[in-house]
Amino acid sequence: MAQQILVTGGAGFLGSHLIERLLDRGDYVLCVDNFFTGTRRNVEHLMDHRHFELMRHDVCFPLYVEVDQIYNLACPASPIHYQHDPVQTTKTSVHGAINMLGLAKRVRAKILQASTSEVYGDPAIHPQVESYWGNVNPIGIRSCYDEGKRCAETLFFDYHRQHKLNIKVVRIFNTYGPRMHPQDGRVVSNFIIQALQGQDITIFGEGLQTRSFCYRDDLVEGMIRMMDTPDAITGPINIGNPGEFTIRALAEQIIELTGSKSKLAFRPLPSDDPMQRQPDISQAEALLGWKPTVPLREGLVKTIDYFEKLLKEEPLH
Repeated sequence: MAQQILVTGGAGFLGSHLIERLLDRGDYVLCVDNFFTGTRRNVEHLMDHRHFELMRHDVCFPLYVEVDQIYNLACPASPIHYQHDPVQTTKTSVHGAINMLGLAKRVRAKILQASTSEVYGDPAIHPQVESYWGNVNPIGIRSCYDEGKRCAETLFFDYHRQHKLNIKVVRIFNTYGPRMHPQDGRVVSNFIIQALQGQDITIFGEGLQTRSFCYRDDLVEGMIRMMDTPDAITGPINIGNPGEFTIRALAEQIIELTGSKSKLAFRPLPSDDPMQRQPDISQAEALLGWKPTVPLREGLVKTIDYFEKLLKEEPLH
């Protein structure tokens, strides 16, 4: 049976792909976005779809609609964007969670929070398991995002305990793919743009810090599976690719795939940048029957193709 589904942050990189999947299976989708980092271009091709509706709205303010499910993705997710206005970032995470949880409580909707691996901070255990409480700096330049998302998780579980709300929480690890913002400062988009433009590839530190990169299709599949689990499964559950790569190895692979003549340029490591990031996905495998299927090389080829076309249409200055 078709569901009425609200996706906040729906015009963003992940939100737009999630909406496509929901529409493909016959659901009605209300996309809510204030276009701080999302863009109308990401959902323009859906505007004529009879099950799709777009609303410009900031989740820091209450919303009154009738829905069966809520995917709460609203929040800038890259350091450049969330550090641009850190107070607003915290408000989006915390006030946004309060408003969406209030809506879910009023209409008895099931609600999923798109949390983040950043709740683990610079982890003292590796790989990261959901039971790990994290090692987070509460007053650093990344804290608006890290602590905002941690507080949102707190709110979700308090609403669950206090109001018996049906909640789902996923912790998203590094994700990449077409429709990433070309100037979001994330490592995959940064490296691809620099390589395609023949610029030096900027690497912080010695490039020995590791990340795990999950292709967008795998990530969306994990979120939908989590939403569709029985009520007793609340999470948090890690969603990400456990394949671990150094930043330097990623840069070298992108140079090879683009055929670029770019060189590696090393810069000082930013404050609070975690050295290791790798999800333990045993819970996702056991409870969701989920694991990523797209290898890094295959996903990078598709992402490079997207950015090549984008740069031809809209050159960056």
